[in-house]
Amino acid sequence: MVKKKADASLKGKKPVNTAKKAVAMNRNPGHIKNRLKRSEMYGKYLLAKQKEKSDRRRQRDKEAEALGEEAAVKKTPKTLDNTREVEPTLVLRDPEVAADEAEDEFSRYFYSETPPKVLVTTRPRPSQKLFYFIADLQKLIPAIHFYPRKQFSLKEICQFASNRGFTHLMVLGENAKHCNGMTISHLGSGDGLVGPTAFFKVSNVVTSQNIPNHGASTSHIPELNLHGFGTRLGHRVARLLGSLFPHNAEFQGRQVATFHNQRDYIFVRHHRYIFEEKKQKPPTKKGKGDEENGQPEKPLSVSDKVKARLQELGPRFTLKLRWVQEGTFDTQFGEYEWIHKRKEMDTTRRRFHL
Repeated sequence: MVKKKADASLKGKKPVNTAKKAVAMNRNPGHIKNRLKRSEMYGKYLLAKQKEKSDRRRQRDKEAEALGEEAAVKKTPKTLDNTREVEPTLVLRDPEVAADEAEDEFSRYFYSETPPKVLVTTRPRPSQKLFYFIADLQKLIPAIHFYPRKQFSLKEICQFASNRGFTHLMVLGENAKHCNGMTISHLGSGDGLVGPTAFFKVSNVVTSQNIPNHGASTSHIPELNLHGFGTRLGHRVARLLGSLFPHNAEFQGRQVATFHNQRDYIFVRHHRYIFEEKKQKPPTKKGKGDEENGQPEKPLSVSDKVKARLQELGPRFTLKLRWVQEGTFDTQFGEYEWIHKRKEMDTTRRRFHL
């Protein structure tokens, strides 16, 4: 009697195909129209995909362990950096470039012949948020002085700064949220070599007060780290940014200002490196036995006693070069050395200019 009821309950129902169910789990559920069901199935899809990936990794590890020395070398994953298009102006330790840089507008700053002096100002009627960013810039760049913009034009400010011995002018723009533009103009140092002027788009601004566990910077001159600038244009931009800093770093301050270029985005960071002593573990029984047997423990090296870590000081922001102009800032008659044209230059994601 029970068997007949069971057969009756299964009547009209199709048997479940486990193979089709597995295929459905591995398929992206974007085709499901019901939003709640689609969300539920998408979570299961991600879990199944992650499990499949971990299973493949375990299988590869087992095969490599079984093969030993004959195991295949791990393949380097393809990224935008290692598959970038070859830039014709890429230079690597070129003596001609080194000779040009030894006689350019910024050589006297890098050889500590002339200390830089930077004037920073804002757009007309700046907001209060911009002043927090300026305060952080004054901690990052040692020889920087703030002057209010008022109603003066940039040409008048350039003339004012040049008459008072300033070597650089920095003008900050902003939108409703944060600083979104930075114009840096080299005014010269009395030798007649003025320019260039560069405009950078600023993004991802984080002031020091919003950085968790940030430190307080000191008045020491920081070390300068310019990394990732490989083309002729990149070298020129790096030297412009490097000329803002004195090049007689005070190492006792342990502060580092970093301009790291990656995919034409210049990431600006300010850190202090800290040395701390490691906590020594108590000697084990085996170690005591070795001493008793006449075999003393090995003395600890400096790397075993001390560990190094970085503490961020702030600010934190990102620069994107938009144009480079010859001479000081001039909107009417200025000639551009380089200008970023999206339609002509951004034809592929693997083309970088710095």
